Amino acid sequence: MKMGTTNRTARVALIAGLLLAWCVAASAQDIRYNFLQGTDFSKFKTYKWVQIPNVQYPNSILDDQIKRAIDAQLALKGLSKTEDNPDLYVTYQAAINQEKQWNSYSTGGDMWGWGGWGGWGGMQTTTTTSQTINIGTLNLDMYDTGTRKQVWRGEASKTLGSGKDPAKVEKNINKAMAKLLKKYPPPVKS
Repeated sequence: MKMGTTNRTARVALIAGLLLAWCVAASAQDIRYNFLQGTDFSKFKTYKWVQIPNVQYPNSILDDQIKRAIDAQLALKGLSKTEDNPDLYVTYQAAINQEKQWNSYSTGGDMWGWGGWGGWGGMQTTTTTSQTINIGTLNLDMYDTGTRKQVWRGEASKTLGSGKDPAKVEKNINKAMAKLLKKYPPPVKS
């Protein structure tokens, strides 16, 4: 095998590996959270859902799925939903942003000829395509009802699929909310 073919093969393998790693990373949820330092989260036992005025929420089916997924995670954290004198107000906002994704791949360009020597380089073709992808972001906010201050915020972002399978949509929402609320309450530093 000639040196040029080895370098070309290594380069193609490296690019394919980088693209594979990039695609796997893009499919996972991106989670971030922040909280008000000095807040005693152990005092919060109850919460109430509130809606932010002038915010457009998703359709009622999706809204219900999101709230049920969050309710289930908050119950695991020891919080109970109530309408009377809650410790926390809980709200969420959802948005979909569109981004362009560029994909390129090359074919051809190998040496050819009898016995691998004396040949000429073949034609190499590079094809690039663009695709619009939807990135869904959900922000979950919690407010202390006594101080009226925001005490916790979480954000989950993920590349969205077609949403054609309702069971898969619900499964993805549950998975995202479990991951989002994994760090609630925030770890206590000693």
